[in-house]
Amino acid sequence: MSEQPAPSPTSGSPLPADIASALKRDSAGLVAAIVQQFDTHEVLMLGWMDDEALNRTMTSGRVTFYSRSRQEYWRKGDTSGHVQWLKSVALDCDGDALLVRVDQVGAACHTGTRTCFDGRALDAVAGSAE
Repeated sequence: MSEQPAPSPTSGSPLPADIASALKRDSAGLVAAIVQQFDTHEVLMLGWMDDEALNRTMTSGRVTFYSRSRQEYWRKGDTSGHVQWLKSVALDCDGDALLVRVDQVGAACHTGTRTCFDGRALDAVAGSAE
């Protein structure tokens, strides 16, 4: 897989025009991608995608992200073996976030935990509808 810098949102998008025009990207051309286990609904992690990463994800069946720190594309599981097999992708109502449903093999978090949220709960007052 060739590594290349993220294209700017104003350059030609590899996505179908209706999808590309619906995305609301941040100043770096990225959209938040919330990753969820398709059958248990666990929220596994948050990653970032530009048009190319989303296109690779939608056309390959494997999830590709854009690394803000390394400024390159990375496909989940290529080095760890903890692959994310794509099940579906949805765009939120504002166009600024994606819900990526996957079948996660192994840990989703780079720390080795099942999700990036395991053991990281914050103390907060829980509300009630009653």
